[in-house]
Amino acid sequence: METSKLTIRNIERILFRGETLCVSPAVLDEVGGCYRFLEEFSKDKIIYGINTGFGPMAQWRVDDDRLKELQYNIIRSHSTGAGQPLEDVCVKAAMTARLGTFLQARSGVHPDVVRLLAEFINRGICPMIPEHGSVGASGDLVQLAHMSLAMIGEGKVHYRGEWRDAGDVLRECGLKPLEIHIREGLALTNGTSVMSGIGVVNHIYAMRLIYSFVLASVWTNEIASSFDDLMSEGLNECRRHPGQQVIASMMREMSSGSRCLCKREHELYDSGHSSQSTFEHKVQPYYSLRCVPQVIGPVYDTVMAAGKVLEDEFNSASDNPIVDPVSRNVYHGGNFHGDYISLEEDKVKTAVVRLAMTAERQLNYLFHDRINGILPPFLNLGVLGLNYGMQACQFTATSTTAECQTLAMPNYVHSIPNNNDNQDIVSMGTNSALICRRVIDNAWQVVSILYMALAQATDCLGCEDRLAPATRAEYRRIREMFPAFREDEPFYEKIAMVEDYLRNKTTDQYKTERL
Repeated sequence: METSKLTIRNIERILFRGETLCVSPAVLDEVGGCYRFLEEFSKDKIIYGINTGFGPMAQWRVDDDRLKELQYNIIRSHSTGAGQPLEDVCVKAAMTARLGTFLQARSGVHPDVVRLLAEFINRGICPMIPEHGSVGASGDLVQLAHMSLAMIGEGKVHYRGEWRDAGDVLRECGLKPLEIHIREGLALTNGTSVMSGIGVVNHIYAMRLIYSFVLASVWTNEIASSFDDLMSEGLNECRRHPGQQVIASMMREMSSGSRCLCKREHELYDSGHSSQSTFEHKVQPYYSLRCVPQVIGPVYDTVMAAGKVLEDEFNSASDNPIVDPVSRNVYHGGNFHGDYISLEEDKVKTAVVRLAMTAERQLNYLFHDRINGILPPFLNLGVLGLNYGMQACQFTATSTTAECQTLAMPNYVHSIPNNNDNQDIVSMGTNSALICRRVIDNAWQVVSILYMALAQATDCLGCEDRLAPATRAEYRRIREMFPAFREDEPFYEKIAMVEDYLRNKTTDQYKTERL
């Protein structure tokens, strides 16, 4: 895949389908031209990070004979991360984001940097990047230093399932460690690439999560024999929010062919019901069933808006200083600042919490026999009192949702000055992205339990053949994994199995061209 522009679609193919990227000769020429301009322009000038110290140390000039040492020093001295290593998919996404910055030809790096980053991405060489260390301005200094450490042949990498010395893996792959030319150390470590990488992974999983949950919502309404006008075009087009209309359209498509949903015009609008004083079947279902377009519509809109910001960031120069061979100038500023990403990740996190809450309420509807009026308590197909059905699964879903609600507290506003107050307002963007990731992971667990409950509810009612083709296919996939529950047994492996299935559907299965 040639990288003229990095889109969510082609980033997903790189991360999840193993597609390789190729930097065009024309783009490499632009990168080389920017490098050559900086090489000439920087002579006899004071330019931050080239012949000065970094951060508060910028007031000290560095001797000409130690300029390369300066660049190695920022990589080594800032490799101070702590905590668990980031997952390979997030590291690969972060490297892709850093590559996107360099492809703008505004960083003054040698083309070798671009070539080596592309090799790391395409070969699956993932530097050890700890989850903790970034304050999100000057970008992800600490975590990008760990990435850079591997590129100079030091530190650790995760390669073919093993943690190994970076230098050994480079030699095995026939790659040379990066050689510092002018400002490669600062350019590699200064930017928003880690938070952006995690953010893109969050975006991809959040969109898959939305699709899975909307399908589950259709299925839940089928179990409840809801009236289908909750998803009708006539109802939802009256409210001019695009997300609501997209979700309603998805529900109509997913429910096509269902014989479980009721038609209001047949059940309540004909003259045969005009004399009834009470109705056994609910005239309107509970909000968690009926208001899915209105509740998940803003979730969809929020995630989509964040995706646009992430795409823009992947195709931006998140660096300082900015080297512009067109205007023949070097600009000093703060393009490394992570506020755009931090704020969007907080928005996505809050929206996904809402999705998890709605899923938990649908689950409660299925488990609570006095609310649904059609299913045994906790979907128990065994002996009531002796067996417990899926009772304890609700504890997991409820506690996980509660943790999501706690994590919904905004992180974007948690700036703490540091770096001798040079960094006196920071984004905490990578923390925001990591917390968002935790919330998305939690939501997957709740939705996975909901899918298991829906399959069990289908067996309780014996309504498989009346389900829509889309929901019936999901029922059958789950039942291929394990049968209906009658006797009490551990559930944890089954929950993990369903979660793995739902999270890892292909792009086509999730129809992400609509998302």
